[in-house]
Amino acid sequence: MNRLVRGSDGREWVIRAQMEWRRPATADDFEHDVAASYAPGVVMMFVALFLAIILVVWMPDDVVVPAWVPLAVLLVALFFPLRWILRRPWTVVAETEGDPMGDRPSERWVGTIRGIFTVRGEVNRIAKSIQRHDLPDFEGPLHPVE
Repeated sequence: MNRLVRGSDGREWVIRAQMEWRRPATADDFEHDVAASYAPGVVMMFVALFLAIILVVWMPDDVVVPAWVPLAVLLVALFFPLRWILRRPWTVVAETEGDPMGDRPSERWVGTIRGIFTVRGEVNRIAKSIQRHDLPDFEGPLHPVE
């Protein structure tokens, strides 16, 4: 997701947002990052799938399953993967090459936002802040990087 915004001082800003597949490491998370692998989650998925297959195979022939039950099971099974996808962190970057006259230097602001719907709203707010005040909002998710 890229967006070009012109500030009131004439500088052109490029706002980029990119989804991160892994959570970015921060100083706060350094000591608590002890997850070794995804193996326990994969094993639990196979165990649940195996138990579901056993349940269907051993079901008596005279049992009538309503049509909404498989749909409900599918929704429950898809809840966490969909939540994981929709809540991925996005890295948002707003940068400018500077003023053509040389009065204003180039700048780069970087931040992390969680959720695809939140990212769209924040990118719009950042663009409006740049158009009005020539900079992203200091109270927002972006922070200047040197």
